[in-house]
Amino acid sequence: MPDDDLTPDLLIRAYANGVFPMGDDDTGIVRWHAPDPRAHLPLDAFHIPHNLRRRVRRREFSVTADRAFTSVIEACADRARTWITPRIIRVYTALHERGYAHSVECWQDGDLAGGLYGVGLKGAFFGESMFYRVSNASKVALVHLVRQLRAGGFTLLDTQYSTDHLERFGVATVPRSTFEQKLIRALDVTPNWWPLADADAAALDTPVSELSAAAPTPRGNESPPNG
Repeated sequence: MPDDDLTPDLLIRAYANGVFPMGDDDTGIVRWHAPDPRAHLPLDAFHIPHNLRRRVRRREFSVTADRAFTSVIEACADRARTWITPRIIRVYTALHERGYAHSVECWQDGDLAGGLYGVGLKGAFFGESMFYRVSNASKVALVHLVRQLRAGGFTLLDTQYSTDHLERFGVATVPRSTFEQKLIRALDVTPNWWPLADADAAALDTPVSELSAAAPTPRGNESPPNG
């Protein structure tokens, strides 16, 4: 695929159909994927290990959203082998500038300690990658993400594939046809993105339904472009 053909509009249409790209670290070629089975993290069945729960409550990290998207995606790509090629970084950064791609950052003493990024489309969030420089930072980012998605009214958190790491949190796999039905329902939802304060998201003993959400954030919640 020529570089100019990988555009934010194409990405949005692909995600709306349950398809996502991955780059080849050697050739730079982008290939499209739609796993069967497909992994997702049920938002209402998210499991937080006890030790991690204590870290979140103690607020060992300051957690933000969309504060340092470029730094997060570049850190996720900084490994021996990666599918996050320069081409992928460019198009997801453009998608972020349009309000669809989001990052969650964990900070410690003013430094970026870890985080994750993904794509928000209506009521679905597609998790792409995470990293950490300080132990547990990426896990704390995931806990905050789930709290925020639940509070904001999202209904689907796609993780694409299941791993031993993600299974600790309750990730489940379903046939691709089942995932596509979940996606269709999620695309009928208009949620809020990042409606909670950091302290509220870390208050794990308080149900998200009892916390006050901010006004709706429309960027990234529009319908996929036609075509």
